[in-house]
Amino acid sequence: MTVDELLAAACPVIRDTGWAFYYVPATTATGAALGLDAGRFYVLGRAGVLGDVEPAVVSAAFGYFNPDMIARAWNAGRAIVAPRVAGAAFMECCRKHGRATLSAVVGLDTFVEAADRVLAATDGDGLALFAATAAEPLADDLPARAMQLITVLREYRGSAHLVALRSVGLASKTALFAKRPGDVRLFGWRDGDGVPTVDAEVSAQLSAAEEITDSIVRPAYAVLDEQARVAFVDGLHAIRAALSAT
Repeated sequence: MTVDELLAAACPVIRDTGWAFYYVPATTATGAALGLDAGRFYVLGRAGVLGDVEPAVVSAAFGYFNPDMIARAWNAGRAIVAPRVAGAAFMECCRKHGRATLSAVVGLDTFVEAADRVLAATDGDGLALFAATAAEPLADDLPARAMQLITVLREYRGSAHLVALRSVGLASKTALFAKRPGDVRLFGWRDGDGVPTVDAEVSAQLSAAEEITDSIVRPAYAVLDEQARVAFVDGLHAIRAALSAT
């Protein structure tokens, strides 16, 4: 398995599983106990690791979302709970979800060992949301640590991809409309906000951005040898199956 094959096999699974805890009942209950609805807990919890920043900083870290929606959720949420408190609570929800769903996964130890090595080899320069998320203490127990590592590595590629989009001159709003047109309202965009043109040039820019994203994250994954690469991918598939079963 080459490094590029590793990225092709692993990164889509990380993308699709790293957010698995966001809206499960246990997470929304934690948010409710803090006085936050699910949407506000998502925004304040995910971005709270950045500290009590201005809404524009959160929008820059997230990308894709309508900044007005982010500002409303962030300001309403931080009027109730300090962002760092919400951020810590959100990450604890991540750990708890791992404990609730991944305890029976076979090979979790070798997956975590490989994921730890990848995380240790990352470079957070310019990737503020990833760096802030990665700075949260990692759990000691395998199920919680596995879920947390996947979430952190999801932020790694996500932050890198925003840099890649900027490097090819593509706004994240346009990228959203090109890749996920059915979800634009979920991200806060309405009819009056304007619909960006999605054409062959945009498709070419997206392809270029994906290649740049791979080039940014590739060195971290390249530290794994063949055996560790296989263990990492096998572990991800087993984790995805366990998460899907809940």
